[in-house]
Amino acid sequence: MFAGIDEVDWASMEHAYGPADDVPGLLQGLASADPAERESALDGMYGAVHHQGDVYACTLACIPFLFELVVDPGIQDRGPVVELLTSIGGIDLDEDDLDEDEIEGAANYAMAAAAVTAGAGVFFELIADEDPGVRLAAPLALATLHSHPVKVLALLRERLPVEADDEVRLALVEAAGRVALRHRPLAGQAADWLSRLAAEAYAPGLRLAALAQLARCAPDALPGDVVRVVSGLLRELRSGPARPEPQPVEAPGTERPVVERNATPTLVEQLRALSAEESAGRGTPWAADLLRTLHVGLDDRVEDRTALLTDQLRSPDPWQRIDAVRMSSGLIRAWRGSYEGLVRLVGVQLTDPEPRLAEAASHVLEELFGLAAPAADALAGRVAADPGGWVREWSSGPPGLGSAVKALARLGDARVLPALAAALERPEVPHDVGFTIGHLGGTAAPLAGTLRRRLGEVDLDEGAYDRASPLLAGLTALRAGEAAPEVLRVLRGAPEYRGEWLRSAALRALGSFGPAARCAVPELRTLIRRPGTAAATEAAEALWAIDGDADAVLPVLIEGLRADQVHDRRAAASALGGLGERAAVAAPRLRALLAHEELWLRVDAAIALWQVTGRTGGTVPVLLAAWEKNRHVRVRVAECLARMGTAGAGADAVRVLRAELLSVRRHNAMDGGYGSHDTYEDEKLLALCRRALLSTTGKGTTS
Repeated sequence: MFAGIDEVDWASMEHAYGPADDVPGLLQGLASADPAERESALDGMYGAVHHQGDVYACTLACIPFLFELVVDPGIQDRGPVVELLTSIGGIDLDEDDLDEDEIEGAANYAMAAAAVTAGAGVFFELIADEDPGVRLAAPLALATLHSHPVKVLALLRERLPVEADDEVRLALVEAAGRVALRHRPLAGQAADWLSRLAAEAYAPGLRLAALAQLARCAPDALPGDVVRVVSGLLRELRSGPARPEPQPVEAPGTERPVVERNATPTLVEQLRALSAEESAGRGTPWAADLLRTLHVGLDDRVEDRTALLTDQLRSPDPWQRIDAVRMSSGLIRAWRGSYEGLVRLVGVQLTDPEPRLAEAASHVLEELFGLAAPAADALAGRVAADPGGWVREWSSGPPGLGSAVKALARLGDARVLPALAAALERPEVPHDVGFTIGHLGGTAAPLAGTLRRRLGEVDLDEGAYDRASPLLAGLTALRAGEAAPEVLRVLRGAPEYRGEWLRSAALRALGSFGPAARCAVPELRTLIRRPGTAAATEAAEALWAIDGDADAVLPVLIEGLRADQVHDRRAAASALGGLGERAAVAAPRLRALLAHEELWLRVDAAIALWQVTGRTGGTVPVLLAAWEKNRHVRVRVAECLARMGTAGAGADAVRVLRAELLSVRRHNAMDGGYGSHDTYEDEKLLALCRRALLSTTGKGTTS
């Protein structure tokens, strides 16, 4: 085995962590009789040689030797090696989306795909291998890599009736869906087969798998009553063979064989452990993946997906409900719809004795903000019943509020106040308590005294920012002007380490206090003497809010429009807009920024120009162009359009706003990622669009 491996100049190549001279050892480790050594070698292959999907010269050099491994029946754990080959050769590249830095890497991907595809014929033999792990990996390898998809689809159909392993049978069905997606002319043929599998008297798991793949590759072929069918299949799965009973606790003194483990688990070991923990106790651990695939395929069929999740959330199986809670999060985060009943059922899970289910429900509700209202009583009950969950400690980093506490606070619900009050009395205040208080508005006014006291106790040393920023954020949200002396102390005594951040937070707080912070005016007048700096702009904005001295702050803010950093220019533009007509003298400078290369600066300048002149003619086109170019700017633009009103914004704005309201997909939905505030931002956008369309009059003229 590995003939010629020593003739490869491995040392001249590199992988993710340096010279590739260790690669021969990794390849030999994959052939080892020692399970720990095989696992460590696989970890090294993914960690260095195929790091995060990258393909290096040494990755290409490995391909012939990996093929040697997978065809040798004497090698154990060949299934993961088949998966590794599939990953190396199966990357789909869209060359139109590549930048200059990616072109060289793309050549490696193309060579890897060619090399693995050239040897993909071996997977035909492996699909009937004695090792079920190999048979499990081979179908997807064929579907992904083989250059004759018609032959692959025929083999999958031939193999299914003779395959005895349930999970391998599911893999055969999944591979058929993969073939149909990669080779669209075969979608009809694949869909016919999948439709027969879904309709005939097969096991419920196989029928569910067929429906999931139909949803992926031929959603129009799904049965009209797909929700009823899937719900019935889930009930059949629940009523299947009983799960294994828990193992009895062994009597003291009972000897067990010692299994050697690495002192530091490999990444492969960690992933395997997580998978085992997730699957423990599940009768059909693969059902969750099938349902996720089905939901992805159903795409914008929000009503069907909501009905299916509603049924799952009523299941007597806690694992089906855990899956449903997580999938509900994915649905609501990406698609607009009516979710009151679904959210209420998620709230019901908060009282479940299975801790993972209750915790999953808390996390989902935390991200829903106002949409979590149907679960408000359930959240209040969980918060009251679980003081231990009010604050979460982490192995690294500051403590944070528990999910149920944040979810209840984001609803503006006063029942969360005891939890927040307790959090503020802890030696280390949770880092997110201030922002959480911001959602409560005046409801949180009773906390102002504690915030003020704790801020007065903060030592102004190198750790001051971490300790003071949550308190400053809370005081800012409450506009607690009585705390101005404590905030001024922080402003004056901010240490060098993170001092700029701390002063910014203090200035925001003082500005929010308005005239109640008049004691800070002398300090602010000193800070504005260095125009063009971020600190001067922030101080000028606070000074305007406190004493309204436009003559003092105008020169500072106008100079801020010339700052080196775009962020500082944006801050100056926004501050000028806040002065309204008093800043009309700045209009020419703001107008000049409408052609700036930075989109966000163009938007802020356009909004400020409208605020200081009252004219929409030159600003609305800039705002609407930005709306189309960058979806993440839409909330900022919609806020301005809502203030303008449709009379000022014009017909083009009305068209854009109506189109947004007709879209089912959330404006910021991303494939493969999301932010914790995505749903909140999208719901805010929808509210602003409605407000703008209802407002027929607004400030400003079109000229």
